[in-house]
Amino acid sequence: MNIIKNIRKVVEIQIKSLKEIEKHIGPSFFKAVKDMYRCKGKIIVTGVGKSGMIAQKIASTLTSTGTPAIFLHPVEGLHGSLGVVGMNDIVLAIGKSGESEELLNLIPSINRIGAKVICLTANKESSLAKQSSLVLYMPVKREACPLNLAPTTSSTVALVLGDAMAIALMKLRSFGPENFALFHPGGALGKRLILRVSDIMRGGTQNPVIRVDATIDQLLLEMTNKWTGAASIINKDKRLIGLVTDYDVRRAIQQGKTISKLTIRDLMNSKPKTIRQDDMALKALQMMEGRKKPFSVLPVIDNKKRSVGMIHIHDLVSKGLLSPSKEQ
Repeated sequence: MNIIKNIRKVVEIQIKSLKEIEKHIGPSFFKAVKDMYRCKGKIIVTGVGKSGMIAQKIASTLTSTGTPAIFLHPVEGLHGSLGVVGMNDIVLAIGKSGESEELLNLIPSINRIGAKVICLTANKESSLAKQSSLVLYMPVKREACPLNLAPTTSSTVALVLGDAMAIALMKLRSFGPENFALFHPGGALGKRLILRVSDIMRGGTQNPVIRVDATIDQLLLEMTNKWTGAASIINKDKRLIGLVTDYDVRRAIQQGKTISKLTIRDLMNSKPKTIRQDDMALKALQMMEGRKKPFSVLPVIDNKKRSVGMIHIHDLVSKGLLSPSKEQ
């Protein structure tokens, strides 16, 4: 058996079917998307067997891209779950043959409720098509299965068409990155567009901060205890006037200076980069990575330039804003 040849053959069959399907995308698909866009209720996607699995994925894609949708299993629907269907809803029923008994038994009740039924099928003359308000035709000449039995090409076509309609709706709704982030707060994009500096900074008792008139010993103790490798330097009004990092200390030692004889002013950078606590965390990431020599700490200030926190590159990693492989 030539495994590679067989795999390529399956891919070839599916690609050919998708190209054929493209020719049949016309007015009915336009109307379906428009109806879904204007729908005052929700989109309910249903199907049985492999079509049911595809229906679940399509419902998930619709929901995550701005079109409220749920999956309804036909069998569960026949035993009470049909109560989720309202008269303002649209039901997208998926069935290659359009003759699955479980699905057909569901449609009369849906029609009596008043919801609109749109079917996605490879059989325009099927019982499902005849009971639907709108038919989306997806001709599938043959499955990729050598027996022409296992749903392969048909499930791929249904999935692609479902995704295509979801994306068309997404564009109609002007669903942008901010919307996507709101629905995906656990994802990398969501975190980048939702998290603010105040959400991830080391504030309160975890903020490494010390007065400019403190001793060097007190400075080093503060930097060590807070595990940041840096400390914000403030004046008597708690305003940030400088920053001292491990690098500043090492550089002084390399220059032959006696640390115990220095003052904090001798060590500190009096013009450090800062960020406000209400800025987006993404801005902090861009600032820390945007230089030829990225830095690992960033003092956080409020609108009166008072030190309120510190961001370390590790904080960005722990929140998923930065891949560990990019950590400096």
